[in-house]
Parts: sequence; structure tokens; C-alpha cells
Amino acid sequence: MSRVRTAILISGRGSNMNALLAAAENEGYPAEIALVLSNRLDAAGLAHAAERDIQTEIVDHRRFSDRESFEQELTDVLRKHEIELVCLAGFMRLLTDTFVNQWRDNLINIHPSLLPAFKGVDTHARALAAGIRIHGATVHFVRPSMDEGPIIIQAAVPVLNGDTDQSLAKRVLALEHTIYPAALEWVASRRVRIVGERVVLNEVPASEDTLIYPPVG
Repeated sequence: MSRVRTAILISGRGSNMNALLAAAENEGYPAEIALVLSNRLDAAGLAHAAERDIQTEIVDHRRFSDRESFEQELTDVLRKHEIELVCLAGFMRLLTDTFVNQWRDNLINIHPSLLPAFKGVDTHARALAAGIRIHGATVHFVRPSMDEGPIIIQAAVPVLNGDTDQSLAKRVLALEHTIYPAALEWVASRRVRIVGERVVLNEVPASEDTLIYPPVG
């Protein structure tokens, strides 16, 4: 079975990108990371990708007068590399409905909260301010509205007394590095399907058949 040609879109250091690249180096992993693309010339993740001999491209959003022309260039680059699946990993640009719908069900994202709670930015500080006791991360299929779409997998950690947004972010990030490679593996191997905008897991071992990973307790 051929591996699914996958692109990772980044804007910065590419922490989750590195987790995906490491997973894709394993024999039998169903996704091939064929491209790392950034909208910023100074994205540190580009150098990390190049060190692993991954093709990189830059589409600088500042060169374009509108989002539509920027996204057309994104699409042209993705098509040039024959990309089938796109992973957003700290890609700090809002995407238009046209782009999202063009990649519908082949575009996934990771967000540092248990969606639908705390969409947008500053999720850890907002979680602490709200006084919640459980926080985490979500990998989901992308839909036109911000941080919406069918949820593939979620991971949770308890919020501890004395937590700061930095300490909470560090623990959540460790979970992100676990669940994003798992989600990409499921999607690339066609082990998930979408029914009524909900994700159904097919042929997943009972130990994995949960949308909260790992269990809290």
C-alpha cells in the first residue's frame, strides 16, 4: 500500500511538525511527509525539516494583496508536490472557506484545548482564568469556522494547583506530540470516517477506541 503524500504547514519552530516527522520515519507508518511549507521566511521549522531531507517551500503571505491570491499560491505548491493530505502545525494564518472546502476531509489541525472549549488563542491562560479542572488538546478535521470540525482525538491533563499558563502549556504540548502522530496515522490509513460531522473509528483496537487519551485518573 502506497503511503499518503502529506504536507505540514508551519509558521514557526514546528514543534508538532517534528513529532510528525519522527513518526513518519517508522517503517509501516502510512503517511509520507513529502513537504513542509511555511508562510514565513524565518520559520525555524524549515531548517529542522531540511536536516531530515524533507522538501521545503515558502509562500510568504506578505507578497500577496489578499488571502485568495495567497491561498492560490499555496494550492499551486501543494499540487506541484502531489500532496494528498495537509496537516496544520502552528500555521498562523486564517484560511478562507474556499481553501478549506477544497481540502475538505483532507485537512487536519491540532489545537491546544479540549474543543469546543477555548477556540482561538491564549487557550491556557483562558483555561486557568475559567477555573476548569481538566485541560488538553484536540486534533480535528478543519471546517471553515475557526477551530471547528469533526474531532479525531483528544488528550487531557488535570489542571494543578499553582499552574501557570507556561506550566500548563508544557504538559499539554507533550500530549500534542503523542496525539497528532496518532491522528495522522488513523487518517492516512483510512481508519476514520466522518458520519454526520462526527468521526467514527474503524478497526481500532479497543484500547485505542476513545476520544480521550490518555484516560484521566
